[in-house]
Amino acid sequence: MSDGEAITTHASRATLAEVAALARVSVATVSKVLNGRAGVSAETRSRVEALLNDRNYNRRSTPQATASLIEVLCFEIDSPFGAAAIASIERVAREQQMGMVVSASDDDHLPAAGWVDGVLRRQPLGIILVAAQLESKDMQRLRSRGIPMVMIDPYGSPASDAPSIGSADWNGGFLATQHLIGLGHTDIAIITGPDSMMASTARLSGYRAALDAAHLPVRSEYIRSGRFHHADGVTGGRELLALPEPPTAIFATSDLHALGVYEAVRSLGKTIPGDVSVVGYDDLAIAKWAGPPLTTIRVPLATMAEQATHLVTRLRDEPELAFSRVELATSLVVRESTAPPRG
Repeated sequence: MSDGEAITTHASRATLAEVAALARVSVATVSKVLNGRAGVSAETRSRVEALLNDRNYNRRSTPQATASLIEVLCFEIDSPFGAAAIASIERVAREQQMGMVVSASDDDHLPAAGWVDGVLRRQPLGIILVAAQLESKDMQRLRSRGIPMVMIDPYGSPASDAPSIGSADWNGGFLATQHLIGLGHTDIAIITGPDSMMASTARLSGYRAALDAAHLPVRSEYIRSGRFHHADGVTGGRELLALPEPPTAIFATSDLHALGVYEAVRSLGKTIPGDVSVVGYDDLAIAKWAGPPLTTIRVPLATMAEQATHLVTRLRDEPELAFSRVELATSLVVRESTAPPRG
């Protein structure tokens, strides 16, 4: 759109020239801010962004030139989970003759400084966040440019107006724990993920519910937390097995946790499932290659990624599409890492 073209706001019609006058800058400067280009001071950029936000500036109603690509922001792109999600997104993008730009988030699941400016310069069809998050001011900047976004397995509590695709984590936690109870285990521990992740709290809640349904106590000493990393499984597994009354089964809420538990069990001279049964979560490719093959909860990650890719391109053409959150079903995959407790 031209720099002087009228734009629609919720309350009135404004022009870039009017925004420039209010900000005491040139129309060219406002255009630079809109498109994430350099050459604008931080103070001026902040002032212009505030004015655009105050007036609910939104380019969605105005056709724009966009690049035929999907922008992906992924937490831990080198993890099996991140790699599997990216591979599925890339497959759908390639089928639709779209490119893909992949960026890694930091340890707080946030993008690097300048990432949003880069997105605005590239003008992608849309953005997919994989277990990543954006600060509210950055989400507003992207929305005001009409760039749709979809979250996969969102970090924290997703914004109500940000579509997200996840899995039925409460049900997965319930199924994993129920399976162990059905085998005769009563001393069942859990290694969870971060409290700030919705998936972590849902899986823990499902674990608690299954124990409660079986009239078994939830023992605080049987709950360990981590960040879904292999090292957390090693540490948590050793701590649990060193208790005066160690658990006979461990529900590890990620497959990486579970493989860490495998290492802990073997380092103590014990066996799986002879001394302790282990259930993982995700059903990554490595689960069936473990020794013994890992009983786990299958998360339909490929389907989640495919649906997110289709949805973000649809939102570009239908910005008013009503969509909040979809949860896809999880299921139990029984392999050789679980058995009835000894004795």
